Amino acid sequence: MTWAGNWASDPPLPPALVLDGQRQPAAAAVDEVAPLELRAIHAAYGGIEVLHGIDLTVRAGAVVALLGANGAGKSTTVKVASGLLAPSGGSVLVGGHDVTGAASYDLARIGVCTIPEGRGVFPNLTVRENLWMATQVRGDLAELEEAAYARFPKLGERRTQLAGTLSGGEQQMLALCRALVTDPAVLLLDELSMGLAPIVVQQLYEIVAQVAREGISILVVEQFAQAVLGIADRAAIMVNGEIARVGTPAEMQSELSSAYLGG
Repeated sequence: MTWAGNWASDPPLPPALVLDGQRQPAAAAVDEVAPLELRAIHAAYGGIEVLHGIDLTVRAGAVVALLGANGAGKSTTVKVASGLLAPSGGSVLVGGHDVTGAASYDLARIGVCTIPEGRGVFPNLTVRENLWMATQVRGDLAELEEAAYARFPKLGERRTQLAGTLSGGEQQMLALCRALVTDPAVLLLDELSMGLAPIVVQQLYEIVAQVAREGISILVVEQFAQAVLGIADRAAIMVNGEIARVGTPAEMQSELSSAYLGG
């Protein structure tokens, strides 16, 4: 089934994310309705299939780690979930609604936010201007700055600095701040640790864990398993475009020696 809705005005919100007519954080959603679910997803590039029937569920307020070596299909899975790539088969559900084929901007409007591989900031704008751009979606700049600088004091020190001149870790901090201002129900993170020092990665994932405790559901794509397993509630291992194993982080530890996951 392909999504064929019309969201020319405000889009209809998934019922699991609505309470008394108001949009709620994922933690307030009906327990049995997952904020994000992929069912039997197939996807292809140029006629070559790269995903072969992916089933994956992200529950309310949970962190799910999607692990696997380069080329396993992790980033393609995120592209499908975020609306950047239409699946060739299967269904994408948000809050129980079938949104298969919806564009990324439509999914963003109902609470699915993505931080892509390689950062998600405007390099030629200052930190403050990047945050200002985010207020075009939702929020007040003063409130956003206060929240951003409370989470990441370094950003406050660099508020007038061009984002492109920030360190890799600082750019990821800024990308997280820009994503959170949209008040997402689902946050998709693609290779958050790429090119960053281990101590910076640890700090970023501590923030991710805090965000999940606030009720946001999070899918994290990560090649380096040990970087994310410490904060994950569930983990899935991808091999050659398929989910090979799903379980708790403790259960996944025994699988790491049989597949290269960088951990």
